[in-house]
Amino acid sequence: MVKIKICGLSLLCDIEAVNEIKPEYIGFVFAESRRRVTPAQAEKLRTELSPDIMPVGVFVNETVEKIIPLIRNGIIDAVQLHGDETEKYIETLKSLTDKPVIKAISVLKAGDVQKWTDTCADYLLLDSKGGGTGQSFDWDVIGEVHREFFLAGGLNFENIQSAVLKTKPFAVDVSGGVETDGVKDREKIISIIRRVRNE
Repeated sequence: MVKIKICGLSLLCDIEAVNEIKPEYIGFVFAESRRRVTPAQAEKLRTELSPDIMPVGVFVNETVEKIIPLIRNGIIDAVQLHGDETEKYIETLKSLTDKPVIKAISVLKAGDVQKWTDTCADYLLLDSKGGGTGQSFDWDVIGEVHREFFLAGGLNFENIQSAVLKTKPFAVDVSGGVETDGVKDREKIISIIRRVRNE
């Protein structure tokens, strides 16, 4: 069964919505974004989050020193890197925590994914350029991926089933596709998760 991550939660009503339908993962964005939350906000939201759901912290070129306290304080249980982080950076991060690390990569052309095949990150996340744009990319250029990956980039109720069938991801990552006027929409969250699960 394909796992599901709903990213960019920032309000208590977002937490209530995911607690109702229980995706496997949710994302707190700590990078510059309209969905950004502070560590204090994330900590408060985490206290209301179902223990069945893993909170992931999303970062862009953040220092390791700012990420580790969020893990040690129990605010996040996984790290998603969405910037220009190098393999050396990922190695350093993994030496300091046993929590999963997800490395996001922009997929523009054939071979982009394969460059990261040997990364020590636990998962790849395949996204369109820039991430968080609501734009999908050409899934045909993914090619052979011999490791588990998250698929992101413009996923919504209309295209998510074909995306899953075509790319066979470990998980799908949805943000803008479950929003209405830039705000998370409970009905869209529930509908897209049920669609992925064929409920």
